[in-house]
Amino acid sequence: MAEKYYITTAISYPNGRPHIGHAYEAIAADVIARHQRMQGKDVRFQTGTDEHGLKMAQKARELGVTPKALADEMTQYFIEMCDGLNVSYDVFQRTTEPRHHLASQELWRRMEANGDLYLDRYEGWYSVRDEAYYDESELIEGEGGEKLSPQGTPVEWTVEESWFFRLSKYAEPLLKLYSEQPDFIRPESRRNEIMRFVEGGLRDLSVSRTSFDWGVKVPGSGASKDSRHVMYVWVDALTNYITGLDFPDEQGDFAKYWPADLHLIGKDITRFHTIYWPAFLWSAGIAIPEHVFSHGFLLNRGQKESKSLGNVTDPMELAERFGVDVLRYFLMREVAFGQDGSYSPETIVMRANAELSNSFGNLAQRILSFIAKNLDGELPLVDTEATMALVDREFLGAVELNLSQFLIEMDLLNIDRALQEWMQAVFAANAYVDAQAPWTLKKTDPERMREVLSVLCCAIHDLSLALLPFAPSAAEKVLDLLGSKADRTYRLNLNGCWHIWDLSWMAAAHSRQHRIISPTPAFPRLELPAEDLA
Repeated sequence: MAEKYYITTAISYPNGRPHIGHAYEAIAADVIARHQRMQGKDVRFQTGTDEHGLKMAQKARELGVTPKALADEMTQYFIEMCDGLNVSYDVFQRTTEPRHHLASQELWRRMEANGDLYLDRYEGWYSVRDEAYYDESELIEGEGGEKLSPQGTPVEWTVEESWFFRLSKYAEPLLKLYSEQPDFIRPESRRNEIMRFVEGGLRDLSVSRTSFDWGVKVPGSGASKDSRHVMYVWVDALTNYITGLDFPDEQGDFAKYWPADLHLIGKDITRFHTIYWPAFLWSAGIAIPEHVFSHGFLLNRGQKESKSLGNVTDPMELAERFGVDVLRYFLMREVAFGQDGSYSPETIVMRANAELSNSFGNLAQRILSFIAKNLDGELPLVDTEATMALVDREFLGAVELNLSQFLIEMDLLNIDRALQEWMQAVFAANAYVDAQAPWTLKKTDPERMREVLSVLCCAIHDLSLALLPFAPSAAEKVLDLLGSKADRTYRLNLNGCWHIWDLSWMAAAHSRQHRIISPTPAFPRLELPAEDLA
């Protein structure tokens, strides 16, 4: 039975259309999910939308529609974004689905049965935009002395009856978790921030509201029977990760995939996932996730996007202008994963042309075109490693070494570093072409020309395999041209390292008498759109 891997994104708040940050997280999660599938794992990939809360109710009121109508309309844009960006999710979980209400209410019942819920009065600062409570000591001062959350969002003083969760009870278990499993929170800088926060003391958490009714009703049984209360949106939202596995049914998918191997989230919601969520699960007697990785923000030319600045980017517009595969590759290559990063049309074009078009795309284009023209498209078979020329073995060995390191960096979620390793292998392939000059060998040593071309086909094949998680359509196109019909899994040896000498794909293509046709470029050169020329 294949090893399982369950990965989730945060669920997006659909009070507006998707922005580039939503696309970045969805693409990153998809790259990781595809990478895990290519290692032969049984992957479950879940994303979705977080449709409850005061923010949604207020936005719907502004627009003169019901919250459900707003959620239905906006959620469709998120589904279209994922589909348009070739995001291979297995489950798109909406929190308005009836099964999610049942799952959230069951979690509540279990926390109540454990003695962790009690009724009291809440007085304190609340940010509607963040859907979060803040202590006075956390607030910052805005213009004119306005109190703001640590995220710079407005806060308001809130007083209402509320159910409370005994979060303070879990401070020591949380600190023990962070200490004994240091990779539970990544990157390390986020772990350190969360540890300092918990070490400063945890207060019990308000987990219900009566000031609005757009949410999951507190279940009508036990001491918490009160139809006025709806769950605090983060109790509801976090539960989505088990709703999608059919909780409270603990057989089937839940038994197969839980606990999650990775929650991939933005850094602004780290606290909810690494403090509240483990505590809720412990209280309910459910295993906690293995890892939480909080990535950074994407900045538009160095600035955070906002409606007031007028610099909010539609990710689908970028994908249409530059191509889905180019956008996916750029975002994973340009930004150090876990840190903030910046983008602009200029940097997208520069990166895509330098690496995808000029380096890898040109490599595949000129070699496959050369074979189509000079060998009638016949795929030349590579020699065995034992009989191969030393220069060929050294070249393929270097590619193998780079791709093995690529795998290591991917498993560590150093995605940008993994692509650096991939690019080093591409550079090595181009240097090998220039040194061996098959166009010259055509006149002086045709047999050696065939050997060189076969070695290059081997390298291009494996470089395309490694590129599949990032640029699936373009990489698949190159593999199809080579006649590779093998399962789309990495070529690994018994130690889990890249095994470039697995040439079964080549032998199978040759036995089918596959012919390479002259290709169109997998990555055509891009020109900067006129509107971006300054």
